[in-house]
Amino acid sequence: MEDFQFLVEKLKREIEISEIKPEFKEIGKVLKFYDGVCWIDGLFSAKLNEVLYIEKNDKVIELLALNLEEGLIGALALNNQDSIKEGDIVKSSKRVISVPVSDGLIGRVINPLGKPLDDKGEIFSSTFYPIEKDAPSVLDREPVKTPVHTGIKIIDALIPIGRGQRELILGDRQTGKTSLALDIILNQKNDHLRTPICIYVAIGQKLSKVRRIYEILNKNQALDYTILVVASADDPAVLVYLAPYVGCAIGEYFMDKGEDVIVIYDDLTKHAWAWREINLLLKRPVAREAYPGDIFYLHSRLLERSAKIKGGGSLTALPICETQLGDISGYIPTNLISITDGQIYLEADLFKANFRPAINIGLSVSRVGSKAQTKAMKKVSGRLKLDLAQFRELEVFAQVTTELPEDSRKIIKRGKILLEILKQKDLEPVSFEKTIVLLFAVNKGFFDNLEIEKINIIVDKLIKYFDLNSLDTLEKIINKMDLDEELENELISKLNYFFENLDV
Repeated sequence: MEDFQFLVEKLKREIEISEIKPEFKEIGKVLKFYDGVCWIDGLFSAKLNEVLYIEKNDKVIELLALNLEEGLIGALALNNQDSIKEGDIVKSSKRVISVPVSDGLIGRVINPLGKPLDDKGEIFSSTFYPIEKDAPSVLDREPVKTPVHTGIKIIDALIPIGRGQRELILGDRQTGKTSLALDIILNQKNDHLRTPICIYVAIGQKLSKVRRIYEILNKNQALDYTILVVASADDPAVLVYLAPYVGCAIGEYFMDKGEDVIVIYDDLTKHAWAWREINLLLKRPVAREAYPGDIFYLHSRLLERSAKIKGGGSLTALPICETQLGDISGYIPTNLISITDGQIYLEADLFKANFRPAINIGLSVSRVGSKAQTKAMKKVSGRLKLDLAQFRELEVFAQVTTELPEDSRKIIKRGKILLEILKQKDLEPVSFEKTIVLLFAVNKGFFDNLEIEKINIIVDKLIKYFDLNSLDTLEKIINKMDLDEELENELISKLNYFFENLDV
């Protein structure tokens, strides 16, 4: 009887084992490979943006699935593409592409796959953020009202940027777009609210330019709060395409922690070129100017992720776009203008006329406006806008005739003085409290009787004077963020003393 029971138990176990289905691992095969594009047969359950891989000797070649057709996948090689051959076996990682994120990224230079490009060792992280993510909902957002002090006098006074805003920087080549972005990064260490994390995304830039940017940031101690994501001009188009999404995902990690983040995408024109190249290689149909039909969606799904979260952090986007011969009505510039909350337009003619930064005040705008300014800045910049508007109107008449009334001549001189004061050297940001002192002095007429050629020298001396002798006054502006009667009287007293003892 015992033998019979033993035999029954043994048969049951064997039946159970026989019913266990063998594990089926879905695989694919490379049918064609050219220009970094793999056409793969099989892998029927693959997803869009999924990472596929080929194991070869001691190498793991990663691919990004971008084309999903019936029985065929179009994927782009992310690394080691020279080792791929037709007939290679492709496996699925079951993982949509993501980037490792951690506080250890601060001060580092990485590629769009999260690998370090500097010589500071590996970056360890157990947290991954998907590079594609839904934008925060309307209910999760807060109004944009906290200023981003850029250190650029024209922007802080006339085109203010708020935390959570999307402000486009556009202009021709060699008009100072990257320098403007660097000034904004350098000025963040002067921010008295909370120093934001800055992420500079180099999209298709030369490595020599990236190296120069790294050295500038390092020299000015700005790497303490800055991350560089680099897809160089030598990298495959797929890495150039991924770069801004990776920068945005890293920014979202810090935003979710309650930090303020500024992401600079330099530049989205090259990003559009990379996407066009990818689509042509994948044999997708093209539309206007040979760009794919989803080029607007490509950038809108990136920039819509910028937000000020209720009770949390913020992600401010500063995309850069290159124009051709000042044509802001081009396809990519108009797309980006319609997505963003304003634009800063750098004009080549102003740059050649030695007006730096070469910002065209008439074509530049911030749709957030004075909501993103402190009370002190609102008070001193309100008069500024009016004076410049009057100056622009009368300047046209001044070119036609020399017989202008005395009042008109004063307005024209005031306008010229303002333009001189708003000039600024590269990589020399001016903190917002010093900008307030300068604009307050203009509004009160302290510069009216001075020679225009000497304005820049006097501005430098005035800033040094307040740095050396009136730090307490600057501290009061920072603490109050407003100009009350007592502080205005104190400023007038200090300015009277400076201009009475001025020796130019």
